[in-house]
Amino acid sequence: MSRVPMTPEGYQKLTEELEHLKKVERPKVIDDIATARAHGDLSENAEYDAAKERQGFIEARIRELEAKIGLAEVIDPATVESDRIQFGATVRLLDLDTDKEVTYQIVGDDEADPKAGRLNVHSPVARALIGKRVGDEVEVHTPGGERAYEVLDILYK
Repeated sequence: MSRVPMTPEGYQKLTEELEHLKKVERPKVIDDIATARAHGDLSENAEYDAAKERQGFIEARIRELEAKIGLAEVIDPATVESDRIQFGATVRLLDLDTDKEVTYQIVGDDEADPKAGRLNVHSPVARALIGKRVGDEVEVHTPGGERAYEVLDILYK
C-alpha cells in the first residue's frame, strides 16, 4: 500500500481520535453491552442491539485509523523549501473569472475542508496546482465547470 501524506496537525488529530476511541468509547460500549445483557432476553433487547451496533462502528473506526496512522507520511510544510506548489503549500490564487483572491492549503484526505480553504491533495484543484509556480496560470476542470486561476503566492508554514 502507498503512503498517506498528512500534515503534523492531521496526524495529531487522527491519533487523538484513536486514543479517545480506545480509552473512552470502547470501554463505555462494553459497559453498555453488559448493562443491556443484564436486562434479560437479548432477542427483544433494543439497548443490546444498539450497543452491539455502536461497538461494531467503534471497532471498524479503530481499524481504519490504525491503518491510516500506520501508512502516514507526515510532512511538515514549515520544512519544505520549494518555489513550486507541493503537498502542504498554502497558495494564494486569483480567480481569473471573478477577479477575487482565494487562499487554499493542500492537505491530506482526512484534513480536507474546502469551506476552510483546506483542499484534499487528490481534488481537481489541488491536482492542477501541484508543480506550478508564482505567475503560472492554471486551468482547472471541476465538477462545476472550468475555472482559471493565476498563482499569486506560495507559502510553506
